[in-house]
Amino acid sequence: MSADLGLPRLPPRAVGAHKGQCGDVLVLAGSVQYPGAAVLAARSVLRGGAGLVTLGCPAAARPLIASQLLGEMSCALPSDDAGGFASQAAPQASALASQRNAAAIGPGLGRSDETVAFARTVAVALPVPTVVDADALNALAGRIETLAAAAAPRVLTPHPGEAARLLDRAIADIATDRREAATTLAVRAGSVVILKGAGTIVTDGTRLHVSTTGNPGMATAGSGDVLTGLVAALLAQGLAAYDAAVLGAHVHGRAGDLAAADVGERGMIAADLIPRLAIALRELD
Repeated sequence: MSADLGLPRLPPRAVGAHKGQCGDVLVLAGSVQYPGAAVLAARSVLRGGAGLVTLGCPAAARPLIASQLLGEMSCALPSDDAGGFASQAAPQASALASQRNAAAIGPGLGRSDETVAFARTVAVALPVPTVVDADALNALAGRIETLAAAAAPRVLTPHPGEAARLLDRAIADIATDRREAATTLAVRAGSVVILKGAGTIVTDGTRLHVSTTGNPGMATAGSGDVLTGLVAALLAQGLAAYDAAVLGAHVHGRAGDLAAADVGERGMIAADLIPRLAIALRELD
């Protein structure tokens, strides 16, 4: 990794390493309405360097999701009538996470009452370092302080709209002082925050980093799901939460810059970022 960038370092892989020693991640994501978000997040885990990923998804959505998977594994959890997670899936999700190094929750969950209850429980209960994104963040609006009781570190990845809901502010207020908003959210949640946008901000409430990579082409559906999987992969490979967030923001943005150079900003899609995560990581070796 280039020392002059001042970025955290991933530990080197042992010559005889096997996939079980390179990070094992549980991704809780997807629904009948949003199967693609789950696939993007899970695939990004592997491109982010983790050796294994299991995608825990609602049973009703599993056929839609599993048909798109390659090296990623899937596991069906109880689903509700809307095709999302049922609230009673929470204990099984926590048990699955306890066997892994890191987790992620949020992409494509949907917002049915059952799924909101599931997300509120699991976002706090998972016993390993966890990335909390998308509808898992929306489920925590009005109760973000509950994350401070989590048994392991949490990394939150809100866009400005989600940050506004979590802080009960207008989106314009978030834009006025992004640093203050991110810091306040980190303190209230007792978590690391990645506030996405131009000049993505990473903070744990004390330290603060502003990413210099990325471009407007990344304003496309699914880009945040890629970041979620990437940061979970970095957590699983042994980085502390703040370090994983800083490195993840850099690599995610750099993958976007590489994609823009190849296909242009206007037509870029989230899937374009995923293979370029590996290239961006290689640049840092």
